[in-house]
Amino acid sequence: MSKPISIVMGSQSDLEIVNEAIDVLKEFRVDFEVRVLSAHRTPKELVEYVERFSKKGTHIFIAAAGGAAALAGVIASHTIAPVIGIPIETKNLKGLDSLLSTVQMPAGIPVACMAIGKSGARNAALFALEILACKDKRIQQKLFSLRKKMRRKIISTKIKL
Repeated sequence: MSKPISIVMGSQSDLEIVNEAIDVLKEFRVDFEVRVLSAHRTPKELVEYVERFSKKGTHIFIAAAGGAAALAGVIASHTIAPVIGIPIETKNLKGLDSLLSTVQMPAGIPVACMAIGKSGARNAALFALEILACKDKRIQQKLFSLRKKMRRKIISTKIKL
């Protein structure tokens, strides 16, 4: 059986951003796999991977890509598992190109799209965990604990004027 979450990056250079998602999943002790596959440079291998891992039980795909950012959409077109896109910041358009490419999916092939960059990667992992928490009480409790911790941090903030 495959891991419940598969993270696919379009390029090794995306790892700096994807590490935010990896850190969250490690903190929650949820099994995952990370692969580098490109929608444009390795389309055949990408489709084979998605189809193989969908059959083996991967529940959620997280796709990180920049520029044309077709990765999440290609994955979504080959599985009914939820796909969460992380738009990667680019030099020319600061990731707006990645965001629009990820979020502009045709009706019938949905992709959840997070914010550009590190906060989007962190939220992609948390969103994947929320999906798994629908059937996993352990993850559910850890998510509640995280929310309580964030709440306490805000409440305890003291402003010095």
